[in-house]
Amino acid sequence: MVRGKEIWESNNCMGCHTILGEGAYYAPELTKVIDRLNQRYDGNGEEVIKSILMSKGPWQPNGRKMVAYGMTEQEASDVVAFFKWIGEIDLNGFDRIVSPLAKDKINK
Repeated sequence: MVRGKEIWESNNCMGCHTILGEGAYYAPELTKVIDRLNQRYDGNGEEVIKSILMSKGPWQPNGRKMVAYGMTEQEASDVVAFFKWIGEIDLNGFDRIVSPLAKDKINK
């Protein structure tokens, strides 16, 4: 988990994304990203995140281009561990509205 946070910081992910409302709003808020992607991809959210982070080519969802990080499987797993840790934080209901850019809301 700690290594994942270091990777998050060293790649300036906050330059585009937010966690817990901190960061930029170019790309989606990632506090509960695993939960959202698990809902969309039949419980495979972690694998989706890893494939995006390990991609050798830029990814362009909804017209917004994401850098191709080409991470190793270990690096991607470390970032996922960080997202899992962040995702366990009780947001007291604030997780239902995650970002002005988020198309998918969590409905628990």
